[in-house]
Amino acid sequence: MSELPPCPKCQSTYTYEDGALLICPECGNEWSPGADQSDEPQFTDANGNLLTDGDTVTVIKDLKLKGSSQVLKVGTKVKNIRLVEGDHNIDCKIDGFGAMKLKSEFVKKI
Repeated sequence: MSELPPCPKCQSTYTYEDGALLICPECGNEWSPGADQSDEPQFTDANGNLLTDGDTVTVIKDLKLKGSSQVLKVGTKVKNIRLVEGDHNIDCKIDGFGAMKLKSEFVKKI
């Protein structure tokens, strides 16, 4: 008999197969054995590269800063980004501008 993986939600070892699905009798969770079970959102840059916390990115178009007359220029390097959920999904600090939120569609990974 093959060893079945534990439940990704409750870590129960009492999982069983029902057709193509694996089922946990303790929490009722059903999943496909080959499916990605991560609940974390995946963010990509303008070129489709996967972004992670701590990446360095470059701004790909001039961005007007809301509430200011300043403009964030093309090619501005942003180091050590932090990914968050929401409309603007990158939190960062930019030298000369301070703390800021950016959309991942306006940056590319270096």
